[in-house]
Amino acid sequence: MIVRDNSMAIILQFVLYRQENNLNMATDDVEKLKGTWDYVDGEHFDDYMKEIGVSFVTRQSAKLLKPRLVISENNGTWTLRSESNIKTVSYDFVPGVAFDETTPDGREVKSTIDFTSGRWVHKTHDAKNNKDSTVERYIDEQGQQQVVMTCGGVKARRWYKRAS
Repeated sequence: MIVRDNSMAIILQFVLYRQENNLNMATDDVEKLKGTWDYVDGEHFDDYMKEIGVSFVTRQSAKLLKPRLVISENNGTWTLRSESNIKTVSYDFVPGVAFDETTPDGREVKSTIDFTSGRWVHKTHDAKNNKDSTVERYIDEQGQQQVVMTCGGVKARRWYKRAS
């Protein structure tokens, strides 16, 4: 005897609906990162730079910078540009697609950026130094862009406010 039950179809539709809505919610929250952002404050940034292998001289220079970030998107390709009075760097990416990146301090890393749970999650692997790091960007309760950087046991934060 064959019992026809459409409960599996209903469950599958529900799961697909939830996945689509979670993706839209994550993308909607990440969309709020678009725009121009000015540096406000940070903590433990020197420790983080040291952990990922940035030289002493470069770390000293980086401490003096108050970068402006510009985040944009065009036809699915995102761009992050970091501007300062010393150096401007940018990278383009498609979410979920690995790419080769030259970091502001000159390290060559393999990167992937995904949008997960309303956050921009940037994972890098530095093969030369055998270091993995993660940088997460999101809008916090105060409406600021919070950037959380982790490598090994070191966690640093930076905050940016939307430019007027």
